[in-house]
Amino acid sequence: YDICGKLVIATRRDEIPRLDELELRSQANGLEGVERVDERGIKEHEPHASGIDGLWVPETGIIDYVEVSERYAAVVREGGHEIRPGHRVEAVRRLGAGLIVTTSRDEIECGYLVNCGGLQCDRVARLCGVTPDIRIVPFRGEYFELVEGRRDLVKGLIYPVPDPEFPFLGVHLTRGMDGTVEAGPNAVLALRREGYKRTSFSIADTVSSLSYPGFWKMAAKNWRVAAQEIHRSGSRRLFAESLQRFVPEIRAADLGRPGAGVRAQALDKDGKLLDDFHIVEAERMIHVLNAPSPGATASLSIGETIAQKAIAHFELG
Repeated sequence: YDICGKLVIATRRDEIPRLDELELRSQANGLEGVERVDERGIKEHEPHASGIDGLWVPETGIIDYVEVSERYAAVVREGGHEIRPGHRVEAVRRLGAGLIVTTSRDEIECGYLVNCGGLQCDRVARLCGVTPDIRIVPFRGEYFELVEGRRDLVKGLIYPVPDPEFPFLGVHLTRGMDGTVEAGPNAVLALRREGYKRTSFSIADTVSSLSYPGFWKMAAKNWRVAAQEIHRSGSRRLFAESLQRFVPEIRAADLGRPGAGVRAQALDKDGKLLDDFHIVEAERMIHVLNAPSPGATASLSIGETIAQKAIAHFELG
C-alpha cells in the first residue's frame, strides 16, 4: 500500500458548503492532518491541479486489491475452508436443521448461509425464498488510463466534491500501485449484470431493470444526469473536458487504454438509489443486498460487521 493522500477539489462556489460538510465528517471520524487548502494550497499538493477550495486528506492511500483478494483467499484456505469458483447457485432448499445449496456443479450442505452475491445478490435471495425489497440495477463505470508520458500530471488522488443527490462520485483521477493513473469513471446503465463491454446485452437482465417500477421513478428524477453520462460514454474528448475542471492540462490525446467496472446498485421501489448498506436477515440466512463504495477499501471492517451479525443472528455464541 501507499499512503499518498487525497485532494478533494471544489471548482464552483455552490460546492463549498458540501466541502464544509466533508471537513466536519472527517473531524467526527477522527481523521488526522486534514487540511483546508486554498488555490495555492491545491498547487502545493497537486502542482497541475486547479480549484477554488479544497480538502487535503493525508491519511488516504492506495492498494493493489487483486493482491489483497488473493491473500484473503489464501487465509481462507489456510484456515481449512474451501473456495469453489465457477459454481453458479441454482437452488436453495431446507433440509432438517440445515440448507442444501444446489450449484451448477454440485450440492453443498450447510448449517447457515451468508449471501454476498454482488450483482446477483437479489436473485440469490429469491432462490432462498426471501423477497427482497430492492432490485439490483447494474451501472457500468467506464474509465481511461492516462498515457505513460502524462502520468506525472497526478501525484496521488484527485476527487470532486460528491453530490448527495446522486450516489455516483463522478469522474476523478486515481493513481495505482503500478504507477498508472485511471481517469473516470462515468456511470451508465448496463444492459447486462456482468456487462463490462458496451456491446454486452442480456434480455433477462434488461427486462429485470426496465420492468421494475423503481427504475422509472429513478429515471424521472435523474434523467438529466443520465443523459450527460450517456453523452460522455466512451468519448475521450468529453471525458477530457470533465477532467479539465481539476487538471486543465489534460487533453483527449492523454487518455489511453479504456476499461470498465460494473456497480451492483440497489434500487428501492420508490426509485431511491441506496447509498448505504442493506442487510436482510432470515432464518439461518444473512443477505447482503447492498455493499456500496468503498466496499473494497472497507472490506475487513464490513466482514467483521457481518461476522458479528452472524454470531448474534445464528446464536453461535
